[in-house]
Amino acid sequence: MIPITSFAGQSVAVFGLGGSGLASCHALRAGGAEVFACDDNLDRMVEAAQANFITADLRNVSWTNFAALILTPGVPLTHPAPHWTVLKAREAGVEVIGDVELFCRERKLHAPDAPFVAITGTNGKSTTTALIAHLMREAGYDTQMGGNIGTAILSLEPPRAGRVHVIEMSSYQIDLTPSLDPTVGIMLNVTEDHIDRHGTIEHYAAVKERLVAGVPAGGTSIIGVDDGFGRDMADRLERAGKRVVRISVKQPLADGIVADHEVISRVAGGASNEIAKLGGIGSLRGLHNAQNAAAASAAVLALGVAPDVLQQGLRSFPGLAHRMEQVGRQGAALFVNDSKGTNADATAKALSSFGDIFWIAGGKPKTGGIESLAEYFPRIRKAYLIGEAAAEFSKTLDGRVPYEISRTLDNAVPAAARDAATAGLAEPVVLLSPACASFDQFRNFEIRGNRFRDLVLALDGVKPMV
Repeated sequence: MIPITSFAGQSVAVFGLGGSGLASCHALRAGGAEVFACDDNLDRMVEAAQANFITADLRNVSWTNFAALILTPGVPLTHPAPHWTVLKAREAGVEVIGDVELFCRERKLHAPDAPFVAITGTNGKSTTTALIAHLMREAGYDTQMGGNIGTAILSLEPPRAGRVHVIEMSSYQIDLTPSLDPTVGIMLNVTEDHIDRHGTIEHYAAVKERLVAGVPAGGTSIIGVDDGFGRDMADRLERAGKRVVRISVKQPLADGIVADHEVISRVAGGASNEIAKLGGIGSLRGLHNAQNAAAASAAVLALGVAPDVLQQGLRSFPGLAHRMEQVGRQGAALFVNDSKGTNADATAKALSSFGDIFWIAGGKPKTGGIESLAEYFPRIRKAYLIGEAAAEFSKTLDGRVPYEISRTLDNAVPAAARDAATAGLAEPVVLLSPACASFDQFRNFEIRGNRFRDLVLALDGVKPMV
């Protein structure tokens, strides 16, 4: 835990008592603050009371003495309308911040030179975060990983000299972190997402830009320039005197880091030098993972990791569960768990990474369906449709891709395994990448992915991936 001493002796309101909110309560109390905890969920209020926090309905208390409102990222700050706690705070002149802001202030007070890597982007930030943390650990660094990737930042060990914090940040978290100042800031990409919380894609991109704009002198801003928003960010920050490293997997660069399916290269003054090889690394298949690896490589090189250690770390990276996770092999067939592919854009990245696919798809459908995936249909040998989307998806695939309506994952996995085993292909791939939410049959994508893994490993002759 990171005790937050910057509010010692003061009263602080915390709204939202999930993982990060409750961690904030503990960290503030450990640093000497008086915490008033609140949530719309009664069970969470009870949990906070059992932990001996002051629980209060913040609608019915005076805000005069609050030094700050710590808001959970899931609560609207601006759009579609500010949460009622935000309005209360503004009326009382109380600042509204999040848990990463508390970390930044604590780091500035006690260990301002401790390395801090912050990662954002519409897609790929979790893989990039996990890869950077893996590479730093392989290089022998004391490394803490958290934020949006799962572990609340204030549940990590405190900043100190030589300890690296690698933190994934959503746009919601950036919005609540006005003094964000990472040693290395990464902005991977911007595509349309979370518009309900930001109003316009332009505002969404502007929030993302704050992460790389906050990098202080001497630090490094790493920006993906394969979309217009990223290109504009890189140009603006360079004009402002920032050290900018551009990354691309789609276009040549005069200066920066470029990657394809096989290699990562540094380009300087038009001359290209290979940094590391990606070919044959199963956990980093696909052009989207080449971008993630390029960003991670730029980050660890900026922190002093040697190129040979970088290469070793890339090869030993196990990947993330439910994100192009290689589960096992049955003969020549490879089984891949991409349960995190909850929309067509995410599934496109998985489909683009393989040929000869036996595709398990479906669940609770999202707007737009799978028509946008048509360019990848020639890669699909057969589809196995599950959940509420099965009927809709079958209409899109009819006459273009062979399919069967399996209805459930329990039916789809053995059917796909059977067909993959008898297809006579060099490397058939049974791929779960549903292009759908899980909520019709599973509580979340993790449970869906775990079920897929269990079903695969129960098949005769399957060898788990090490």
